[in-house]
Amino acid sequence: MLSTLFHIPTRLTLGEWSVPLFGWGLALAVWAVWAAMTVGRSLVQRGWRDTAMALAMPVAIMAGLVAFVLPALDDGQGIPVRGYGVMLLVAATAGTWLSIQRGRSMGFDADTIVALALQVFLWGLVGARLFYVIEYRDQFFPPGRSFVQALPDVLNLAAGGLVVFGSLPTAALAAWRFAARRGLPLLELADCVAPGLLVGLALGRIGCFLNGCCYGGPCDLPWAVQFPPQSPPWLDQAARGLIPATSAGSLPVHPAQLYAALDAGLLAALAVAFTPLARRPGEVFALVLTLHPISRLLLEAIRIDEPPMFGTPLSISQLVSVVLLGLAAALWWWLSRQPVLSVHSSNQ
Repeated sequence: MLSTLFHIPTRLTLGEWSVPLFGWGLALAVWAVWAAMTVGRSLVQRGWRDTAMALAMPVAIMAGLVAFVLPALDDGQGIPVRGYGVMLLVAATAGTWLSIQRGRSMGFDADTIVALALQVFLWGLVGARLFYVIEYRDQFFPPGRSFVQALPDVLNLAAGGLVVFGSLPTAALAAWRFAARRGLPLLELADCVAPGLLVGLALGRIGCFLNGCCYGGPCDLPWAVQFPPQSPPWLDQAARGLIPATSAGSLPVHPAQLYAALDAGLLAALAVAFTPLARRPGEVFALVLTLHPISRLLLEAIRIDEPPMFGTPLSISQLVSVVLLGLAAALWWWLSRQPVLSVHSSNQ
């Protein structure tokens, strides 16, 4: 576990000269210049409408993060750089890179994939965080705490707290709107990015391991891991009386985060290998939509961080997995009624 990698100073000091980096400072000025250059290039290439639809939200969100969110994260030593947040960025970069490579053989240029990835990533974060905050709302909004007081914790994504399945509705809606605005084939676009999403998930789960969240139950296997005091597994075990409050570490537990990372990586490789065999647009995405919920159902049996929900023995993630399997079955049925293409445009 390595929750905090290092701290970023909030001011740049050179001798007697000092300027704030975040808030209304140097970082916002640099972002404004870069955003202006990017928007200007897009205006020349695509015009006002496409530029506004593609860039207005990301530019505004990033400006808001730099101006308001980052200063609120200052813990007195600077802005902590969390292992979880770093792995999220690495995951987004790796997933986008793979999608760009696949897109080249499917007729999608790199700019299109990058623009799509940015919107899917941002809206996916919104959905994943919203799901987490709703599921654990008592932690964020205890009695007597106002929304304004809770807002910094709600927005502190780098400290952990995302539910992958919560990202699906918002990310899917963002992808659908993106494809509709640009007149792109949605199913082929989904086939293109599906393995990249799994690569991103695999790397993101390593971030969960660094953060200590999404942990497994106690075990005595040779690869079991122990987490330090005040980590999520340690706090959970102390609250349940499994370890004393003075314990130097948690009981050995399943590294469920690494199981999930390996699972997602293998599914990504399988999706890439299946691509030349797909007979219809959408089948690669349908394969991912089928296999990931099945593996999640199994992995949730090892994790103990989510309680059973709605009077069932299943966690909320397992219940969502069941729903997704139903959607996957419906998608396969619909695809089976579509004509088989002699040469699938997504073959590599």
